[in-house]
Amino acid sequence: MTAQDGYREAFDALMLHLQAALKGTQAKLLPIRIYIAGGAALNLLTGARVTEDVDATFSKRVLLSDDIVASYRDSDGRARMVYLDRNYNDTLGLLHEDAYADSLPVEVPGIDKRLVEVRVLKPLDLAVTKLARFSDQDREDIRLLAREGLIDAGALRRRAEAALGGYVGDLDSVRTSIDVACRLIEVPPRAPARGRKARRR
Repeated sequence: MTAQDGYREAFDALMLHLQAALKGTQAKLLPIRIYIAGGAALNLLTGARVTEDVDATFSKRVLLSDDIVASYRDSDGRARMVYLDRNYNDTLGLLHEDAYADSLPVEVPGIDKRLVEVRVLKPLDLAVTKLARFSDQDREDIRLLAREGLIDAGALRRRAEAALGGYVGDLDSVRTSIDVACRLIEVPPRAPARGRKARRR
């Protein structure tokens, strides 16, 4: 089993733990939608990079009495864990107002969709969330999404600039990040191949 396989099984187990924790929810509030962001979203979309903390938001206010944790072993047999990050806050970064409505469904074996819907930010919105902090890891994640053919510079700029309309704070810094991110993922045009000149005889 690869690290990615083990991680995905642990992620699925984490979602099942969440489903169990939400089983007492009033029927009129169902289904509860779980929106996955961060490194876990990157893994779901590309199969790359594993992360211990799962960044998620919910369609309803949720009270969880216990920590939500799942464990697995990586390809070297070492014990690893995945947990729901209770400190994740989607108001402290850039996010388009339609990001959750445009999110993608995630199939998790054993999940009852009448109770819980697991969804992941689409690649473009995931890239937008990387622009406010814009660490080295964020830049590499954006490059990865571009290499996988999931985003392009023009679409990223349009989505990010649209998202800026709902934010206050240091917008100039984020605009700079948008410019840098677009340069990172733009593919330079290939120079036309030069044909060899025929030798004069």
